[in-house]
Amino acid sequence: MRKLLFVILAAIFASACATASQPKPRVFFIEPKDGATVAQELKVVMGIEGMEVKLAGDMTPDTGHHHLIIDAPMIAEEQTVPLDKPEQYKHFGKGQTDTMVKLTPGKHTLTLQLADGAHRSYGERMRKSITVTVQ
Repeated sequence: MRKLLFVILAAIFASACATASQPKPRVFFIEPKDGATVAQELKVVMGIEGMEVKLAGDMTPDTGHHHLIIDAPMIAEEQTVPLDKPEQYKHFGKGQTDTMVKLTPGKHTLTLQLADGAHRSYGERMRKSITVTVQ
């Protein structure tokens, strides 16, 4: 009986450790950093943890592709990222994780938004915004 109890407790502990070691899914900016002063043409590098980047159209669960929102409203969960405003909503449906962006001088808000293969936003849980100042 003790041996069975030990085996059960060991399995519970191993499961808890495996779950604890998995990162919470998130997107983030590798470059630029929040609050950075940048040139008018800047490189944006997008990061992701806990989910996988796939091509647009791929509907594998817990995957998606990046969208960069520039000075525009965020997209609510399950809503489609607009396709008709490419200057504000940039799609990276080929699985890209970096891009070059040209911005006008002044302060800008950049929002990284992950969406599924049908461009439906994962909402706040897979979104990150930063502010940059363009010289």
